[in-house]
Order: sequence, then structure tokens, then C-alpha cells
Amino acid sequence: MSRQQEQLFSASLMQSIKSRFHYVDHDVDGRARLFFDNAGGSFRLKSALDAFAGIDALPDCPERIHERALFLQDIQTRGEADIRHILNAQAGSVYLSLTASAAMFEMVRAVMENVPGSNAVTTILEHPSSFDAMKLYCERTGRELRVAPSNAETGGVDVDAIISLIDDDTALLSVMYASNISGAKLDIASIAKRARERRPDLFIIVDAVQHAPHAVIDLQKTPVDGINFAPYKFFGCRGAGVTWLSERLAELPHHRLDAKAKGAWELGSPAPAQFAVVSAIVDYVAWIGSQTSDAQDRRELFIRGMKRIEEHERALLALLLDGADGQRGLRAIDGVRVFWDHDDLTRRDLIVGIGFDDLDPTAAVRAYEQRGVIVYERIASSLYSGRMLKSFNLDGAVRISPLHCHDQGDMLRFLAVTEEIATEARRGE
Repeated sequence: MSRQQEQLFSASLMQSIKSRFHYVDHDVDGRARLFFDNAGGSFRLKSALDAFAGIDALPDCPERIHERALFLQDIQTRGEADIRHILNAQAGSVYLSLTASAAMFEMVRAVMENVPGSNAVTTILEHPSSFDAMKLYCERTGRELRVAPSNAETGGVDVDAIISLIDDDTALLSVMYASNISGAKLDIASIAKRARERRPDLFIIVDAVQHAPHAVIDLQKTPVDGINFAPYKFFGCRGAGVTWLSERLAELPHHRLDAKAKGAWELGSPAPAQFAVVSAIVDYVAWIGSQTSDAQDRRELFIRGMKRIEEHERALLALLLDGADGQRGLRAIDGVRVFWDHDDLTRRDLIVGIGFDDLDPTAAVRAYEQRGVIVYERIASSLYSGRMLKSFNLDGAVRISPLHCHDQGDMLRFLAVTEEIATEARRGE
């Protein structure tokens, strides 16, 4: 067994993990399936859906004084505390919106309309919710939008490329934690430190939607002003985006009920059920952490759980790339090209982009589905991926995004299917 394989979850823990999710090995109709499109929306924890259904069924308004209303207030209080556990966030404001994308637009608007400066900086790899928000509000406020280019070898953006665009007149830096195209992680700690060395009062916003399910986030080590994630990509439910805002960002002018505190961003009553979903996510990750730690602190258990998830996923990534037990990995399969491939797996989340020499990405995705495997085509004509792919001089890629509730057998099965597709494509079958 390789050193990487030693980081895999044990067979017994793996079985227990799979049992906690819906539809890991089979689809809703009972057909065997490998779902490798978790970057588009992850497997759902059974406990998260149960928590949502149980709490959302209650007709009570939490802004009351009777017993059930107080119970719902406790759910929200615990959920907010768990959001802070996920991010290691202190002070500031927690904001639940309908989507993480909506919150991103609101954060960008607040800074761009109220903070002086002649320019704003972002990267070419940003999700449209960030890039388009930056473009829109630069146009509305008459600022220059400066865009850091991608690195075609790593699939990310170099720190120097971002910092070189920042000056004394930069109002806002918006940057993603990891690419949902390539899986490349950006060095947020270095970016934040060096950006503030160049402009100490710079506002920094981070899109962590893609990265949050894969590794520890620590705002005490990466002191930014705003960060968001999406529970539905983090083992939870659709219908909410979670955002944390620093005190100075939260108190910038924004849409707000006049009677509420300056730092309040929620309009109307948030759904207590969505807070319950977040707590179910933290419960689950802390349970993984408890398998190897005797810690009692909830944040410490969560950290340990996320680190074990990251280690397991790194081992799965190594299996995808290099194979095992006689099965060739993606790097060695004839007719397959691995994009943005390099050996430092610590700089990559569990996403791989590939191309077939004899098959376009859309046809490849259909070939996978015929064999019970779900992946996703990222193509240059897509509004969600065109800008990023063009920066890499690519017309398209097949995105592979498993999750930690997959095991070695799932990786080997996927590789065998990939080899079959590549062989048939070369033969023209």
C-alpha cells in the first residue's frame, strides 16, 4: 500500500460514511451509479435533510415568546455558532441569503458603492457570481476592473499575478479559494497578507463555495472581510447561502430594515431549518473527527474531521491520477490528457479535468452516463466556464469531482470505464 493509500478511511469507517448519505452508490431508481459531479452539488447527508424537514414543518415564528418560538431561536443560535465553527470566525456578522451568489453581489455592491478607489481586482477564474458582480459595479461606479490571469500549468492563479494589480487606489479584491474548473487552490493566506501590505485598509472578499467541503478554513489565519459558502455543496440542502462579514464590511450601507443593527444583513426572517442543516453538517464532520481524536471542543473536532476528509480525498486524487492494483491511472491511459496536472497534490482539491484525443467533452459525458457514471462537461460556450477555459486555451474539458464518501473501489471502477471509453473512441466505435 502506498503512503497516499494509507490516508484512506478504513473499510468500516467508509461503510459508515456511505450509509449517512443518500444515493452514493445508486440513483433514486435503484440503478448502480458513480456520481462524480459533486462540484455541481454534493451528496446530501440524511441527517441534514431530516433536520430541515423536521424544523421546517413547524408553523411557529421564531420572533415570538412562546415555547416553540424559543426552541427555534435556539436552533438559529446554535446554527450561527456552527457557522462560526466552520470558518473560525469571531465578531462580524453571519448572513443567510437565498443563494451564495446573491450574497456575493450584495457584498461587492456594498464595497464598490461606499469605499474610495479607482480600481478593483479579481481573477479570470472567478465564478460568474463574483466576476460579473465585480464587472457590473465597476461599470456603475466608473472604476477600472483589473483581472489577474490564470496559470495554465497549475490551473490556478499565481499570488504575484494578483498582488501586482493592487495599488493605493484599489477599493476591493475579490478572489476564489479554489477553482471549480481545475480544483487548484489559491493561497489565500499569502494573498491576504501581501495585499494588505500593499494597501492596509483593502477590502477582501473570498468565494469559498467550491473549497469549503474539502478542507479547513480559518479566518484567523486568512483575515478577509467577507466569505461565503453554499450548504448544498457541503453535504446539506439547497435554498440558502451562508456568508460571514467583518464588522467594517457589515456596517457599510446596505439594504437593511431601519430598526435593526447596522451590521444586520438579513431582510425578513431567516429559515431556522437552514441553521439546523448547518448544525447537522458540523455534527457529521465532528463525528469523523471523533474517530481519531479525544477532543471535546466542537471546533477542534470539526478541524480534525475536515483534515481527515482532506487526507482521504488527496489519496483518492492520487488513485485517479496514478491508478492501483494493476489499473492504470488517468496519467497513463492512452488517448486521455490530464489538464493542470502537477505533483503537489496539497495545492489541489478533489477535482480533475481531462480531455480525450478522439472524443469531445459532451460526447464523453454521454459515454460515461451510458456506463453508469455521472461527470460534467465544461465547454467554452458555457456561461459558467467559457471565460476560464479560454484563459487556458481550451475548448472544453470533462470535469471529474468525486467526494470523500467515495472509496478506492469507486476510483478503480471509474478508471476502468475511462479506459474503455478511450479505447472505443480510438477504434471509432
